[in-house]
Amino acid sequence: MSDQQTPQSSSRPITEELELAGKDLVERVKGLIEEGNVRRIIIRNAEGRSLLEIPMTAGAVVGGVLVLYSPVFAGLAAVGALVARLKIEVVREITPGDDDFEAKG
Repeated sequence: MSDQQTPQSSSRPITEELELAGKDLVERVKGLIEEGNVRRIIIRNAEGRSLLEIPMTAGAVVGGVLVLYSPVFAGLAAVGALVARLKIEVVREITPGDDDFEAKG
C-alpha cells in the first residue's frame, strides 16, 4: 500500500461585490484581509471605475500583511474621506472542502 495522498482538486476564484460608505472602507478591508482566503481587493467608485487594486500574496501571515499594508490603509482612508459610496470587489480563493465550494460548485 502506498502512503501517498491523492491530490485534491485545485482551488478556484470566487468574486463578490460589496457596497459601503467611504468612511467604513479601512475597517472593512482590514476585516477582509484577516479572513485569509482573499487574493485580491479592488476598490471602485459608485460608477464602477477602478480606483485601487490590492493584490494579496497566497499564504501570507495576517499580522505581517497588516503591517506591510499600513501605507495602503492610509491611502484607503483618504479615498474613503473623498468618496461617499464605494464598491469593493473581493476575489477569494475557494478550495475543495470549503462549505462555499460545494454549495456553489
